[in-house]
Amino acid sequence: MQSAGQERPVDTGDYVYAPIRGRPHLGMPGDAQLAFWVAPNIEHYEWMPPVNPNRHPWPRVMPDVLNYSVRDFGNRIGFRRISDEMAKRNIRGSVSLSVAVCDHFPDIIKRCNDLGWELFSHGVYNSRYFYGMSPEEQRHVIIDSRETLAKVGQTLDGWLTPAITPDLETQEILAQEGVRYTLDYFHDEQPMPLKLKTGKLISIPYSIEMNDTPMAHWHNMSVAEILASLKAQFDRLYAEGAENPRVMCFAIHPFVLGQAHRIDAFAAFLDYVKSHDRVWYPTGREIADWYYDRHYDVVSDWLAAVEGERG
Repeated sequence: MQSAGQERPVDTGDYVYAPIRGRPHLGMPGDAQLAFWVAPNIEHYEWMPPVNPNRHPWPRVMPDVLNYSVRDFGNRIGFRRISDEMAKRNIRGSVSLSVAVCDHFPDIIKRCNDLGWELFSHGVYNSRYFYGMSPEEQRHVIIDSRETLAKVGQTLDGWLTPAITPDLETQEILAQEGVRYTLDYFHDEQPMPLKLKTGKLISIPYSIEMNDTPMAHWHNMSVAEILASLKAQFDRLYAEGAENPRVMCFAIHPFVLGQAHRIDAFAAFLDYVKSHDRVWYPTGREIADWYYDRHYDVVSDWLAAVEGERG
């Protein structure tokens, strides 16, 4: 509820509450009951980024040599480790890319393209937040991302706001600029249409739980605990997906999972997933293509009916 005179919205307004029970059934390619996709966050952080009053880019006082160089390790060493393990198992990545990487580390972009990976935008630098940006400034970043990706042979189909800092205008602008899916919301285990004033946009399940940075750095989980949590997440989604298919995203960072003491656990988890038959291995773009083609209209009509029943 809002108190008298309060003008702030009580929620984002970007999606309809829709419980999992009673939803339209999502038929996946190959009769899969789970779509499993890996989202490597290949990022670049500025050495001395502009200060945003809403969020400091580094844990310590700038210049933060320690944290800058740890992230640089990911692009120098860690990326090769994770890409090698994924390639061995024929699992493509959908890269949450700081598009400045196209200029700073073109060899990384070439390897992603050679492996058939999708590149989508995670902004220009992961130290440039959308907090405080005007709609026009946000639109400029989105257009710049599209133009930069086009130069390396990719289209801008997906989006994750840098450090997950969108405001209530961001999704509207994404839809207006032709972006097809967003990862800024963490509210579901299936793709869902967003409720926007103009255009179409879906939210595809990303994960802050099955994400190596929170697991290793925020929660201080051991390698064994990370692997056990990933298997538990997969097992539950795979089982429940027999009734209505689910999507599992594993969001990774080369500077975290690409460390020598963690990479074998990553390989072991990929092998565990591969040991199951009814798993689809799409990119984010392929999830969007499938959903728009097969389910967007049906689910949108169902959501409208659900909202109408609630008045």
